[in-house]
Amino acid sequence: MNMFCYQCEQTSNATACTRVGVCGKSPEVSLLQDLLLHQLKGIGWLGRGLRQMGAVDDPADRFVIEALFSTVTNVDFDPQRLKAWIDQAYRVKEDLKEKYLGRCEQNDGRPFPGRFPEAVAFIPAGTMEGLQMQGAAAGIMANPGLNPDIRSLRELLAYGLKGMAAYADHAAILGESDKGVNSFFHRALAAMLDDGLAVSDLLELNMELGRVNLRCMEILDQGHTQRFGHPVPTPVSLGARRGPAILVSGHDLLDLFELLRQTEGRGIQVYTHGEMLPAHGYPGLKKFPHLAGNYGGAWQDQQKEFERFPGPILMTTNCIQKPRPSYADRIFTTGLVAWPGVTHIPDRRDFSLLIAKAVESGGFAADEAGRTITVGFGHQAVLGAAEQVVAAVKAGQIRHFFLIGGCDGARSGRNYYSEFAEKVPADCVILTLACGKYRFNKLDFGTVAGLPRLMDVGQCNDAYSAIQIALALAKAFGVGVNELPLSLVLSWYEQKAVIVLLTLLALGVRNIRLGPTLPAFLTPNVLKVLVDKFAIKPIGTADEDIRLCLQGEK
Repeated sequence: MNMFCYQCEQTSNATACTRVGVCGKSPEVSLLQDLLLHQLKGIGWLGRGLRQMGAVDDPADRFVIEALFSTVTNVDFDPQRLKAWIDQAYRVKEDLKEKYLGRCEQNDGRPFPGRFPEAVAFIPAGTMEGLQMQGAAAGIMANPGLNPDIRSLRELLAYGLKGMAAYADHAAILGESDKGVNSFFHRALAAMLDDGLAVSDLLELNMELGRVNLRCMEILDQGHTQRFGHPVPTPVSLGARRGPAILVSGHDLLDLFELLRQTEGRGIQVYTHGEMLPAHGYPGLKKFPHLAGNYGGAWQDQQKEFERFPGPILMTTNCIQKPRPSYADRIFTTGLVAWPGVTHIPDRRDFSLLIAKAVESGGFAADEAGRTITVGFGHQAVLGAAEQVVAAVKAGQIRHFFLIGGCDGARSGRNYYSEFAEKVPADCVILTLACGKYRFNKLDFGTVAGLPRLMDVGQCNDAYSAIQIALALAKAFGVGVNELPLSLVLSWYEQKAVIVLLTLLALGVRNIRLGPTLPAFLTPNVLKVLVDKFAIKPIGTADEDIRLCLQGEK
């Protein structure tokens, strides 16, 4: 049975994966994820209706966030776990349906008189084969007669919701949530069932999603900083220490904290990988002396890097690739991430299996020297030097700021970002975030006006920090964000990048350069709207794009 998926940048031929996902997703997994999303639309319809009648179901809110996150690229590749999600979605939906009908009778004195949408009335099949057939009937191209622009904007909304769900989940794990964010998930999911919404309605809903996500990233920032402190500039070793070792990849800082706590004083060194690199800037994490350094680079290089690492690996969120046999027995997953046959640790409070594997594996035979790179330029750290930055700009010492960041990936064309960074003039500052920085973060960019020319703002969700920095500088100069000497050059891969882009657009940010390719799910008409309104554009050549940025295009 064929699939249809074009939610990530590396989708086959820049159009769609139809036989197997470039990410490694099987047709079976793709169809199950489509069916889960279909169920979530039904839950959203009921959740929105209950809220309109004054009722909120907190467990359903939490379920929607986790289930959406499980469908993000490179999270859950396990058909059996996805079947469990679908079964649970049905139970949640039936519970909400009962509450919804009860509220209707309570409010109006009579049962609900209308008809439920198909996604609400839907009953999942009892077999895996039946579920796949239902997934095919509920997938992206199931209705070939649907207006392509409507489909495009619904998919943009769906992928933005998936990205926001990732941030909402991280925040919830840290005890942070927001009623407005939770409510929007239901309203937007329900909107995907509304055939009465026009292109203009869906465009505005996508912009509203971007605005809501700014709040979502804010509560995640609060969760991180209240738990671990504000990041501070910190050198991170790229070398290794002799002895047992554990490598942690993904995004979840609480998982890293729990592992550090459980390995404290046991002679085991813990290393970060991929999007975990910014963890070294947080006081509440860097206080552990056995947080030894960073090993490797971005997610797409993990197979060769994990093969060489002499210890177990913990995957905490998305970014997993098919494990090679050479390390299949020493890679572990936790949280929502899963791969068939890989040992899953259900409780972050007990990493004993991982710790035992580290001792068994032995780790590094000797110390290995390595250079350092600096992280920790969050909004508090950068804005603490705001007077120095503003003075340097006014004195002509700093000519321009470039935010070069986003997702990394294996598709050709991403060398543009390293070339761009290397060619940025010496009187300019580079801000970076997410794993795209691995293309150039080991280069020595030196300083300008007493400030580092390269400032690592953090993970992809730390786009919130970059936004706060931009807004504060705009206020200091008395101009709008688009009048700042600031250019955004972004790379995207999956749905978290989609939601960050929507947030930037919702804030009115113009002239964003996006690559390596533009999203396959955007139709020419939808893309034209974004170009006309926001001047969003594909990347060109590094030399020409730098020239245009410095020229001050508007």
